[in-house]
Amino acid sequence: MRLSTLAAAMAVLGSAAPLTAQSEAGLAVGVQAPIVKVNDLDGKPIDLGQWIGKKPVFIEFWATWCPNCEELLPAIKAAQAAYGDKVEFIGVNVVVNQTPERVRRYLESHDIAYRVLYDDQGTSTRAYLAPATSYVVIVDKTGKVVYTGIGAEQKFDDVLRQIVGMGE
Repeated sequence: MRLSTLAAAMAVLGSAAPLTAQSEAGLAVGVQAPIVKVNDLDGKPIDLGQWIGKKPVFIEFWATWCPNCEELLPAIKAAQAAYGDKVEFIGVNVVVNQTPERVRRYLESHDIAYRVLYDDQGTSTRAYLAPATSYVVIVDKTGKVVYTGIGAEQKFDDVLRQIVGMGE
């Protein structure tokens, strides 16, 4: 009887949502997204409040040296192409072993067109409880976190499709 209980428990655990659906680290789905100011690559503070609570926002915490970020890039580019200006796409560069010049070179060589911020003060990294690079947070137009994930293989297209259709 104990073996069947163990098998049932393993079946339940095996059906748990993958890490990319809602990571156990970072912000919880359902909370209001923090509105903070983060510098751009020129050191100018950018207020995330100009988008959060006004339109859907996709944020990835990334670095030039992050292999998961590199693998995730095609999915982010595809999402940006699909949802255009209906979603604000932001890449927050985690500045460990980074310089603005290194980031600019990376952006040019990888043809990245979304908004890139340079978190040299750690403001957004702390506010969003970013546990690692390749950490993605998606916020709906009301400012609520609707998705978090970590890693190279995240499935966020359904979430983006759903929030873009809200109220339209």
